Order: sequence, then C-alpha cells, then structure tokens
Amino acid sequence: MIMSSVAEARLVLGDGPTALLEGVAMDPGSPLAVGVTGPGGHGKSTLLAELARAYRRAGATVLDATPGPSDSVDPEAVLLVDDAHLLDDARLDTLRRLVVARRHRLLVGYRPWPRSAALVELADALKRDGQQVVLTPFTPMQTGAYLAGVPELGRRSDLVAFAHAQTGGVPRDVERLVRGLRGQESPIAVSAEPPRPVVLQFGPDLEELSPDVRRLLLAVAAGVPLPMELLGPLLDQTPEAVDELLAATRSAGLLGADGRLSPIVRRAVIALSPATERTAVWRRLTEMQLGRGAPVLPLVLSLRASGVLDDCPAPALAAAAEEALGGDPALAADLFAAATAAGLPAGTRHAVAAALAGDLDGALRLADRLLAAAVPGDRAEAAATAATALAHRGQVGRSVELYRWSGSVPAEAFAAIGALALGRPAPGAETPGADPAGGPPTLHASAARLMAEGIRESLSGPPTVALSTLVQAAALLEPDGRAALLPDSPAALAALTAIHCAELDVAEGVLDRAVAAGIGGPLMARRHQLLQAWIRMVRGQTAAAAEYLATVTAEDRPLESRDLLLANALQLGVARRNSDLAALQRGWGPALEAVVRHPVDLFTLLPLGELAVAAARLGDLPRLEPYLREAWLLLDRLGAPALWSAPLHWTGLHAAILTEERAAADEHLAALRAAADHSRYAAVVSAAAASWVEVLRGVVDPVRVEAAARGLHDAGLCWDAARLAGQAAIRTSDRRAMTGLLECARLFQGRPASPRGGRPPAAGDARPPVADALTGPGHHRLSEREHEVAELVLAGLTYREIGDRLFISAKTVEHHVARMRSRLDCANRAELLALLRTIVADRTPGRPARPEQVVR
Repeated sequence: MIMSSVAEARLVLGDGPTALLEGVAMDPGSPLAVGVTGPGGHGKSTLLAELARAYRRAGATVLDATPGPSDSVDPEAVLLVDDAHLLDDARLDTLRRLVVARRHRLLVGYRPWPRSAALVELADALKRDGQQVVLTPFTPMQTGAYLAGVPELGRRSDLVAFAHAQTGGVPRDVERLVRGLRGQESPIAVSAEPPRPVVLQFGPDLEELSPDVRRLLLAVAAGVPLPMELLGPLLDQTPEAVDELLAATRSAGLLGADGRLSPIVRRAVIALSPATERTAVWRRLTEMQLGRGAPVLPLVLSLRASGVLDDCPAPALAAAAEEALGGDPALAADLFAAATAAGLPAGTRHAVAAALAGDLDGALRLADRLLAAAVPGDRAEAAATAATALAHRGQVGRSVELYRWSGSVPAEAFAAIGALALGRPAPGAETPGADPAGGPPTLHASAARLMAEGIRESLSGPPTVALSTLVQAAALLEPDGRAALLPDSPAALAALTAIHCAELDVAEGVLDRAVAAGIGGPLMARRHQLLQAWIRMVRGQTAAAAEYLATVTAEDRPLESRDLLLANALQLGVARRNSDLAALQRGWGPALEAVVRHPVDLFTLLPLGELAVAAARLGDLPRLEPYLREAWLLLDRLGAPALWSAPLHWTGLHAAILTEERAAADEHLAALRAAADHSRYAAVVSAAAASWVEVLRGVVDPVRVEAAARGLHDAGLCWDAARLAGQAAIRTSDRRAMTGLLECARLFQGRPASPRGGRPPAAGDARPPVADALTGPGHHRLSEREHEVAELVLAGLTYREIGDRLFISAKTVEHHVARMRSRLDCANRAELLALLRTIVADRTPGRPARPEQVVR
C-alpha cells in the first residue's frame, strides 16, 4: 500500500513494498521480476515509480516501453510495464517468457480485471519465478500515518476516523479527501459530508466507465442488499454478465470487496450520474422490490438520506410509510405526504400516522377532509382517527359520536368507554360483539373489547376482576401495539384502576411493559410516563417523580389537554409533598387553566382530587368547586362506584381538613367507611381517615395511628403514612408517644429511623430509639444561642421578633433554624418543632413547651 501524491505528504508503505524497496537498494543488479497488482486507486503506479527511482539512483537504465514478440530486450536495462491488463496476448506472452528466463529485471503492474488467459499465465509466472505484491486498502493506522505527513492536518483522531470511514482506506480516495480538507479554512472541521470539490474529482473516473457499470453503481448506491436474482433483471443482464460487471467495478477501485460503496464514492455516484439514468434505475428497483413483496423502507430511507426521494414512485413511498408506521409514525407521516405530493391521493393511513406521531392538528385536518370526500370505508377510518384525536384533546362527547358513527368493533368499544367516562352510558349498551361487517377478531379489536369490559366491571364488580381484564387487554397489544391508534391505552386504564385499588406494583408492571413495547406509539408514550411519575409521587419518591415529569415536559411537542391536566396535578402534588409553597403558588394558575380545558371525566378524577388539596392549601378551593361538583354528579350517574369514589373522598377529606370544614370531613369519612369492604385501598384509607380526624380533634391513640399509618404504607401510600404519623406526633402531649410516632414517620418516608437505625417502635417499648438520641449524652447538642432561638420559635415569635429580642438580624435567625433542622435530620418544619419541644423540655425540667400549631 502506498500513496505520496499530496505535496509534503510522506510515502506510506506496507510491509511487502518496504521489503521490496530495501532489497532493490541493497542489490540493484540482481535479476528480479516483480508483479504489482491491485484495484485502481491502490497505489500500483506509485509503487512502480518508486521502484524505478530506486533503480535509477543505483545507475540502472529504466525503460517503460512494452516489447513485442520480435523486439530485443537489453538485459542490463530495467523494464517497467504498467497497466499490463490492457496489453494484447502477444505482448503478455513476451513478458511471461522474460520472467521465466530469470535473466531480466522487470517491474509489471496490472489490475485484477480484465483477466485474459495470457494475463493469468503471466501472473502465475510472476508468482513462481519472481515476486508478487498485492495492494490492499490502508488500515486506520496507515491512514493516520498519511495524514500525519500533512502539516495542516497532523494526527487529529477525529480527522483520521472521518477520512478512513469516508474512503474505506482506498489510498487514491484518501489522497483526494486530504487535498480537499487542506483547502478548507482553518480550523479544519469534520462534517458529515466530504467537501464538494473532493466529490467532483471522481467525475473523470465515472465517465470512463461503461453505461452498464454506471447502472450497476447506481443500483449499489441505493444502499440495500441486491441478490443476484434481482440484479440480473434490474440491469437486463445474465448472471455471468453481472459477474463481469462486478469484477470490472471492483477492479476500478470503486466497489469494495464486500460489495459496498464507500461513503465518498457513493456520494459521487449519486451526485455525478445523469439524473435521468439515476431515476430510471431507482424507480425500476423500487418497482421490482414491490413486485416481489420485499420491504421497500430501507431503499426509500437510503434515497431519502441522499436527498433524491423524488426518484421514488408514489406507490413505493406509500408502501414504505406503512412499513414505518409501527416503528416511527412521524417518518411514516412524512412518507405519506411525499406519496401524496408524487400524485397518490391522500388517504386515512396518513391521518393515522400523523395521530400516532402526536400531530393531532394534522390528523384532524386530514380526517376532516376525508370525512367529506372519501369513499365509505375510508370515511369510517377517518371518523375513528378524528375521534381518537378529540379524545386526547378532552372532547370526549364529540369523540363518542364519531366512534359510534364509524361502526367498527374497536370504535364501538371506544365509544362505550368514552360514554362511561362521561357518566352517560347508552341505555342497554353492552360490550360490542362480532364485527357486523364480518371483519376478523384482530388483536386490536379484542383488546378494545376487553378495555370496555374492564371499565364496565370497575363500576360494579370487584376491582380485581376489572384489573385482570384490563391487564389482559394490555398484554394483547404488547406484541404489535406500536401502530395501534388508541383514545387511551389498556395499560393506562389498568394502571389507573390499580392505583385506585392500591395495587401499585401491578400498575408499575403494566406501565413498564407498555413503555417497553411502545403501545400506542408516541401518542401514548407521555401518558404512560406521567402515570409512572404519579406512582412514584404516591410512594413519596418526589425526586423520581419530578425527574419523570421533567422528561415529559422537556419535549418540544406541547402536551394535549388530558396529559396537561395530569402533568399540572403532578407538579402541584410534588410541590405539596415537598412543602414548597412557592412552587404551589407558581403552578396553581396553569393547573386551573388545565382543568378548564379538559372536562371532568372518570379518568381525570385522580388529578382533580390532587388539585383540590392544593387549592385548599392555597385558600382558593371555591374556584375549583364547580368542577368538583361535576365530578360528584358524574359518580352519582354511575351509581357512586366505590373504586372510583374512594380516592376522591380521600383527597376531599384532606381538603376539608385544610379548610376546617368539619361537616364535609365527616361526610367524606362516612363515605370511606361505607366503602371499606370494597377494596384494599378503601379499607386502608378508611382506617387512616378515622385516625386523622381523631388526631386533628386532639385524640391521639398511638397504637391506632401506627396501625393506620402502617396500612397506608403497605398499600404504597408512603407519603400519606409518614404524614399521618408525623401529624399525630406533633399533636400529642405524651413525649414517649410523640417520639415513637416520629420514628414511624421517618421509617415510612424511607429515611433512617434514628442515627443507629432500628425497627419501628411498638407502643409498649420502654424507651423508643428517638428518645435516646435526643436525651443521651452528646447527641444533638445545641449551642446556647440555638437554645435561645429554639425557645422563642416554640413561643410562636417570628424571625424578626426573635431577632429584635436577641439583638441579631432576622437572616441570622433563619440561618440558626436551618442549621438546627439539618443537624436534627428533620424532613419539614413540623418535625423540627416537635423535636425542639422535646429538647427544650429536657433542658428545663418542669417547664412545658408551648404546643405549636402547624400550618399545613
């Protein structure tokens, strides 16, 4: 391997050429017959020239004339013959006889093709009676060595990798690329494409090729595997003729040994071939692929990447779009649009692709046009597509109408689900049966029927039955659900049902599988992620929930109204659990707007309940009351199903507590008690609600509180469990009960129970671990100043009032409080106040600490 045409670049030689040159330099007078072979562009002529220079430096005469059969050859001269593959048989036979004589010095270069019988005999003689050097492409190391010889380039690893990847190591192409890179302005930047002047240098090479070879190159440039049974008909050649064309192309150094073009050659073939010739080859190739039932998407993608998608016929574009629909609906929508631009009428599949990609505006525009102008079959699919888009935008009533008009089994099932979500099921409506048009029971249709059955069962039957049905529906779509256009996914409905009955592990599992399978495509992806975040928030994993939420909201595509409502509720829920009042205030306005945009339905009760607690915390519950009333009316129309009512009663209880509406709190408590036997969720929140009401009225039974909190924790409601225990701790006057409940609160929220770890305390323990930590020698010692600040904080003074009393700034007081909270490992202000009460009381026996009312 050799290359040295670029000025100032040093010669790069392989082991064989290096040994040959060294041998000539050491003994230039010995007879030597050398055959140098390799495809074009591999440095054959350059190596022969270097050998000739070595002989001339030694004083030998070098002749570059090819002798004929009757010509005499000076045995003292060195005979150099390049491109021997172009010689006639007589001259090749003359060279063979000179080699066999072993009395002459011959330097012969030739390509592997064309390979006549006389050339084969010459090559065999060179192998047997002389030396043969076979040139191959540069290795990455040799490409780097070549670039290192060019001062402007050096050994930049990115340039070396770029040059080798673009050229495949063919020395001629490396030289051309390096020349083009040297011509760029400094600093040299590596781009995805070689400079235009480099591509133009391949023009003369391509012009020398026969039309058949150029057509072969265009076929290979399409970038897809081409079996012989396809290549022959494509080029109108016999298999033997195709083999000849392949050999000629490889011999020219344009086609690699693996049958592929290097990126730089492929770009040159596409850019420099006549447009009519290129279009003819590629159109015929796509038509042949379609005709034999082979995938056309790889071919179309290759043409698209090369910027020549116009060379692809409309039917091939539509077929490629169908192939792309399940994996990349946005790409499918682009290809459908290209097919329409190429003359194919717009179809419903384009609308489906746009909807799956999340482009609901485009889907609705297309579907609306087709509803007015398409044939009946297409109108039905267009109606279902528009119905799906409207369901995601919160217009469930209109969505139900369109689904019913569409008439297919999946559409009827989705219409039933939407009607149930609005609390307005059609009289006597049952789960859809077989397709009246005789359609097959596809996975999509079966899953839709199971979804409708599951939602109906959730309103009256045991929650486990509904959950099982919905999980089965999700499993049906997992094998091939990426292209399923859904108003809501069975996985999302299963997760909602599981959350409502405290089966969070089931909810997580079904969502994880749906995300992995891509059910519903990008249209459903964010709903699944938001529900995953919701589960983490309920578990008290607010940081993880916030990360999920940030991932969803970071996308450029805006959230549709249903997802927007859930995202806003998540944001406020995380802020509330983190006691971040500023974030609550910032998020309330957008959340209220999201409520206005999406009407209340069965599947938005969960975020609506979370917003109710946030509104009560901010003192703005009246603005949400109309929507809450609509929620209760909806549940009444459905017969007050316990599964869907219990979580709303639970959040309603907390909102009533925050607004100090005892009558409302008692109503929610009574409703939860009545539903306690329906599900695990209802049972645990019923017990917790009773304890919570008792605690807020000053009755703290540590055993009952701990049992209720443990029930919440075991059901996955970890944050609620910790908060119940913490609120009970700060409201009891029994110090032992307080420390034990604080220990529970820490354990339930996943924090260390104490500096020494340990189990949750039992009510009868002689000395809870926290008490030891607080009162033992050397534990949690506060400075004198911190004790003074703690006493005044417990007395109810503000930071400014404390500063005036102690002659320090309010900022310094705030710093002391923050330091104490960190040292005592308190999750919030309420827990800090509870611990300070104990510490201050221990320091001043007989002096009761003033109970502090905690603002929620």
